[in-house]
Amino acid sequence: MISLVVGALFQVSIATTPTPPSRLPFAVGERLEYRASNRLGGGSATLRVVGIDTVRGVPGWKFVFATEVSGILGLYKSQSEFTSWTGVADFISRRFLKDVHDNGKHRIDDHQIYPDSGFFRDNNYAITVPTAKTPLDDVAFFYFIRFIPLEVNKTYVFANYFNATKGAVTIQVLRRELLTMPDGSRVSCLVLYPIVEDPPHGMFLKKWNSRLWLTDDARRIPVQIQAGTEFGTVTFKLVKITNTFLKP
Repeated sequence: MISLVVGALFQVSIATTPTPPSRLPFAVGERLEYRASNRLGGGSATLRVVGIDTVRGVPGWKFVFATEVSGILGLYKSQSEFTSWTGVADFISRRFLKDVHDNGKHRIDDHQIYPDSGFFRDNNYAITVPTAKTPLDDVAFFYFIRFIPLEVNKTYVFANYFNATKGAVTIQVLRRELLTMPDGSRVSCLVLYPIVEDPPHGMFLKKWNSRLWLTDDARRIPVQIQAGTEFGTVTFKLVKITNTFLKP
């Protein structure tokens, strides 16, 4: 790990995925539901820990992030379901499936990830693509940041994105803010600026200037997600929590 000062923020570079702790802040059955809104439309999203599945004989968490958003007068509609299979013991991604309906266009990207061999395959291409030594996909990062140390005024650069050709994942921890939970309680949240450069369907592309709010407690629940789309910024606010087992 290398630390250096960049502007007003400390930068921490991390090349591999840390081993997950024995007690994680999520479990099978956890379901987070969001309501989406922007000035031109709305929608919904869910973030779920579906179960424990296996990929090539390795037990893994099965995570699903699904969104549905629409623009003004129904002129723009987008539905997506991203599914991640990430190792229980090592928290390494071995499969990442994207199913996207974007304004009438349908695309499925099924990434089969082989960390031991250093590459992944996509169903749309005959070639292999380099992957990281301990790769993580987009959805796995939602859960990864719930158990790693995060400090305000630090920038974390993770060189373990599953598509090694896209560069690193960057997360700036900007500040703390108070947000309201679905039960009406007010909690302190870490405000993150995530950057994942994986066009064309990346919700955390640098150009979107996205934000992610996590409760600043043992649960690290994503309370709010602000992401970009082609018709504007969408804010997903947490409206229902099912089966979280840690107390604040």
